[in-house]
Amino acid sequence: MPIAVVRAETFYLPSPREPKNAWDDVPAAERVWRWIEWKLGRRVVPPEGSVDQAPYWARINQNRWVADCICGSAQVVSPTDPRYACTECGWGWVELIFPTDPAAVEATLMGMPTYLRNWWHELDPANPNASVVGDSGGDA
Repeated sequence: MPIAVVRAETFYLPSPREPKNAWDDVPAAERVWRWIEWKLGRRVVPPEGSVDQAPYWARINQNRWVADCICGSAQVVSPTDPRYACTECGWGWVELIFPTDPAAVEATLMGMPTYLRNWWHELDPANPNASVVGDSGGDA
């Protein structure tokens, strides 16, 4: 059986001293805040509001759904809760853009080794595989 693509709800888990279902009621995008407090022993408070920002794109990086922050940090995210807020710099909540069918994208990667499972949304400006708008392929 292939290894599933990692999502926030399967990555950010409670301490082994807590019941496995202790965070079941915590939305996927908010689990990282509890995990940071437990794992790093750092008091962090999620931002209260959203920020008006250009789209943030979710991508798959080495078998994990991730979102990158403007500060250079990143965290594991989930299509079940398409929000992101940075635990490093405190950047407020932004909406993430996932593919229309995340499970289909994950399925296309299953035949690859996990370290090669990478995917970018076709409209993500950071997509290294995107064609350059206006590129005719000729000399300038």
